[in-house]
Amino acid sequence: MSNVAESSAAGSPPRERPQITEADGVADAVAGLPRSRREVEPWLDAFIGGNRFTIAVFFPLVGALMLVGSAEGWAVIPEPLRFNPPFLVFGTVVMAAPMLVGVLPTLGRRGVAGLGLLTAYTYLIEYVGVTTGWPYGGFEYGIDLGPMIGGIPAALPVFFIPLVLNAYLLCLLLLGDRAASRLARLAVVIPAVVTMDLVLDPAAVSLGFWAYDAGGVFYDVPLSNFAGWVVSAVVAVGVLDVALDQSGLFDRLDACDFMLDDMVSFVILWGAINAWFGNWLPVVVATVFGVGVLRAKRFDVGLLRPSTGVYLPRVVDREP
Repeated sequence: MSNVAESSAAGSPPRERPQITEADGVADAVAGLPRSRREVEPWLDAFIGGNRFTIAVFFPLVGALMLVGSAEGWAVIPEPLRFNPPFLVFGTVVMAAPMLVGVLPTLGRRGVAGLGLLTAYTYLIEYVGVTTGWPYGGFEYGIDLGPMIGGIPAALPVFFIPLVLNAYLLCLLLLGDRAASRLARLAVVIPAVVTMDLVLDPAAVSLGFWAYDAGGVFYDVPLSNFAGWVVSAVVAVGVLDVALDQSGLFDRLDACDFMLDDMVSFVILWGAINAWFGNWLPVVVATVFGVGVLRAKRFDVGLLRPSTGVYLPRVVDREP
């Protein structure tokens, strides 16, 4: 297992990075926790790389069962666990972890500022949408997606921004050399973000996450919602494209195998939920994204190999 973790730790030249091995139990893992940024980045790479199946496959499968069971009132899902807000947020963060850990080392001040601006936009556009019905169409939340502030999930950026980043990273890989063109990036990533909502929204409506006042022609989702997503996709992708370091992202994508694992989780989670409710067109769209991950060569049989437990890394060589 330690070979998997060490091969996943990517970024700086090997001589500048501390050695990471598998810890011999919890106490050893605690003793080997990182104590500096030099140690944090490779430790996180090793942790994510050593737990890829648990994060990218196990979590979305369990999440799909829990969400469907909550919506259908299955007796095997205890009432306190049905649509449990902290669990919803925790599961989302865990599944987004591979992408977040992959992107974080590439962020400079401009990247952090861009994410801050996008976070503010996410709250603003959702508040406008909930209070006025523009640009998505009139809707209201049916359950609490974590703590709610003014009728808006406090964790909303955790749900939205990873979705946009996943589409961005996948398109960078699929575009290849053409990704050097900003026009090409925008022309491909913006439609990709909107297309991801063709998978997300029907499943969310079927679960009762939210409902549109007038229903809709696409599995009870109105066309106005997708028009609103065009607006948000243009803003979000535009901000990210200016804020992110494309050169750093390309280098990180080349060196980091797990950066698109959150897209694998997206396909499994929302594809399975749509399949349960008979939303077959969204299932097809989810499958297309899965094919995209395969074409980007970011899905390997290792993701389907069940883990024997949680992989715990430890830092071996400390800084003097």
